[in-house]
Amino acid sequence: MAGDARTNRLGGARLFDWVDATLVSVCLVSVGLVVLGGLVQVSFGTYTMTLEQAWRAVLDPIVLFDPHWLLNFFVGEGLMRTLTGFEGTLTELPTTTLVVWNIRLPRVLVGILVGANLAVSGAIFQAVTRNELASPYILGVSSGAGLAILLTLVVFSGLAPFLPLIAAGGGAVAFLIVYGIAWQNGTSPVRLVLAGVIVSTIFQSLQTGLFFFANDLAVVQSAIAWTTGSLTGVDWQQVRLALPSTTLAVALAVLGARQLNVLLLGEQTARSLGMSVERTRFLLSGVAILAASAAIAVAGIVGFVGLIVPHVVRNLVGSDYKRLVVGCLFVGPALMVLADVGARLAMAPTQIPVGIVTGLVGGPYFLYLMRRQQNLGDV
Repeated sequence: MAGDARTNRLGGARLFDWVDATLVSVCLVSVGLVVLGGLVQVSFGTYTMTLEQAWRAVLDPIVLFDPHWLLNFFVGEGLMRTLTGFEGTLTELPTTTLVVWNIRLPRVLVGILVGANLAVSGAIFQAVTRNELASPYILGVSSGAGLAILLTLVVFSGLAPFLPLIAAGGGAVAFLIVYGIAWQNGTSPVRLVLAGVIVSTIFQSLQTGLFFFANDLAVVQSAIAWTTGSLTGVDWQQVRLALPSTTLAVALAVLGARQLNVLLLGEQTARSLGMSVERTRFLLSGVAILAASAAIAVAGIVGFVGLIVPHVVRNLVGSDYKRLVVGCLFVGPALMVLADVGARLAMAPTQIPVGIVTGLVGGPYFLYLMRRQQNLGDV
């Protein structure tokens, strides 16, 4: 009995032996930055309130301890009543709580989901291609999803409720084209990146061309927001759209960490260990496409997050993908929430797209990496 208990404890220890103080520190600091950035976000707006009032509104027990209100926000009132059988009237909320929970907090939550999705997607693509320059943007996934969304907005506006599925389909089609171009009795990391650049360029040109077919100014403005990446105007609908895809993609990424580590060893080594390289590469790319598409469907094309965050996390916690994926799940949201704070406050009261801020931050950092690392491009 004692031996079995000791074995179970040792097995549990081995199961989490990849968790170290550095990873825990990175996660805790990232959570602190998300909380700080989120608190700033919910404090600013047309309805003014202090940081203390904002904090009290976020932690309002009327919401936190009432499952009906929580379900009302996260799944919608109709589904909440169906799930709980509740037919009464929800408890009335104070004005500050209503403003924070109904209008401002969803923007923070969408930023968290988008940051996590893009960071994890970029990390997977960098392992699949064994190239630190890979990202959803470079491999054509962002352009494919963006083109599908623009087509929906400009031509097939009636399909707008299905944007997440349409974005995923566009990203998948783009990557299939990339995969087909790169295929020559198998694929290689270099061919995948080069094919991705080609497809991305073509799809971006098609996106630009679609603007000439949009006669409605509102549609044009919405399309511009999608192509530059913006969290302005998001609400609980976007949270509900992104949450299921995000949960699935994150779970699959964590489960696939071992396969990602094996891919980093090279194709010959991976095959010698019994891995079906092309099948594994294709399936893991599907997870990355799902994650990127979920982000693009609610925030548009936000550049550099999927490229830079895996670099930052890799430098902090190492290249083991068990640590890397977990680190990306925390650092990605921190970067996105802080970038959105900058986008909202930099030129207040005018709000700029968050994609501009991530580009301004990511460009210089990438230049720094390029100057510092002689072998940039190889994982």
